[in-house]
Amino acid sequence: MNDTFRLETVKRENLGESVYARLSEALVQGRFPPDHRFTIRELADSLGTSVTPVRDALLRLSQDGALEQRSPRDLRVPILSVARYEEITAIRIRLEGLAARECALQAGPEDVARLERVDRDKAAALAAGAWPEAIMANQQFHFALAEIGRMEVLRATLQRLWLQMGPLIAAYYQAGGGLRDDRHKDILAAVRAKDAEAAERAIALDITAAGRTIREQIARLQGKGASE
Repeated sequence: MNDTFRLETVKRENLGESVYARLSEALVQGRFPPDHRFTIRELADSLGTSVTPVRDALLRLSQDGALEQRSPRDLRVPILSVARYEEITAIRIRLEGLAARECALQAGPEDVARLERVDRDKAAALAAGAWPEAIMANQQFHFALAEIGRMEVLRATLQRLWLQMGPLIAAYYQAGGGLRDDRHKDILAAVRAKDAEAAERAIALDITAAGRTIREQIARLQGKGASE
């Protein structure tokens, strides 16, 4: 297997959950690009497991909408359509806007410090060109809004949406989008001020800033798929 996709071996306890968590993390980090085809045996060898927990994890990810079964032997990371991307974006604006509002209302000094720390980690990773770490820090920042806002059901829903968006967000970051379009400082300022309205506006701008670049990525990917 290509080293880009080599994953850390998992321990035996809670094997199914561990494999699912490891693959989910890899998808959110963009380590599997759109149209990547999975081979169960290669994944099992990389993770140091049998094929059964890998097959079960891939089935769960398919049910989450993160993978696409094109045939019995062809399981891939889907290339989202523009319509699917826009639907997910609209849902994210509403749900993450709610998370940002509640975070602004609930956050204490330790919560603000947590968000600041994650944002610094992201900035350092971007400066070093460490895209997987930057992408993961970006996800952690967004999910922390729901966690600080004490919205665990919403947090679980966001996980499924981010599994679908991860490969595209990763490509966006690798193209430099995370450097020029970040609105996290505005979100942080709103949370510090306990301004729920401003927090909601800032997260909406953060989510939509990538729109044009991601639509262009989708068009290129769809064109590549049609030519193969």
